[in-house]
Amino acid sequence: MTVRSAISRVTQQEQLNFLLTNRLPRRALTLFVGWLSRLEQPWLARACIAVWGLFTELDLTESRSTRFRSLQEFFTRELKEGARRIDPDPGIVVSPCDGIVGELGRVRAGSVLQAKGFPYTLMDLLEDEELVGTYLDGTFVTLRLASNMYHRFHAPHDCRVERVTYVSGDTWNVNPIALRRIENLYCRNERAIIRCRLRASGHLITLVPVAAILVASIRLHCADVLLHLRYRGPNTIPCDATLRKGEEMGWFQHGSTLIAFAPPGVTLAKGLRNGSLIRMGQPLLSLAGASTAWTGAPH
Repeated sequence: MTVRSAISRVTQQEQLNFLLTNRLPRRALTLFVGWLSRLEQPWLARACIAVWGLFTELDLTESRSTRFRSLQEFFTRELKEGARRIDPDPGIVVSPCDGIVGELGRVRAGSVLQAKGFPYTLMDLLEDEELVGTYLDGTFVTLRLASNMYHRFHAPHDCRVERVTYVSGDTWNVNPIALRRIENLYCRNERAIIRCRLRASGHLITLVPVAAILVASIRLHCADVLLHLRYRGPNTIPCDATLRKGEEMGWFQHGSTLIAFAPPGVTLAKGLRNGSLIRMGQPLLSLAGASTAWTGAPH
């Protein structure tokens, strides 16, 4: 196979992937899969998981259970005790989830990268001028959760969740192909904006879980409501939850994306780079000169 034919083949595959995942009736398909995944029929769950396994590599060796009553139970499966080590260094903010590192770096002039050549503004994503001001010249990291990954996310540090803001939106696929073709994709999709105040240093870390096709459902332990396509408010959800580093915050019903923002003075962890795989509990950010004294306990 020549180089030209190899490039042509990859281009054709990307085009097919893009058409199949982004030109379908996304909302209707997402609502249907949501309904299907909630059906508690073990035989149906086994059949769906078997079909899913034809398209992606499934590894259940770390799963607490390998028998599931529904597809939703499979996608939101818990890990065995001790399957993830939480970095104990108080100067480290850990990754809240398993994921593939996407774009990362500095917030420049109020904008960050979705993909090469495709910037988006924090105002479009966060819809809060004061919050945007917190992250000017700060740091961001985008984490993509593939469909076969562990789908729960956890507190990145000892923190208090101050507020959750829900933004209704679309369900575009968030795979790399779509990110290179659709401008402001994250800003168009359904998402939650979770403000986490670090107890030791006072830094405000904001996590933005972004929903996608087949996955417009986000559950947070600190908010007694399921965020999904049919949810219409309130936009700001009162929340006051104290969490320890690594404590579970919530989960996606399927794979998706989580974006973390940190203010100036917080830097990227060493060795973090685009395309690398990171596990929940591994170093994501480094605090500069943060106080570490905290004796509080979670609610």
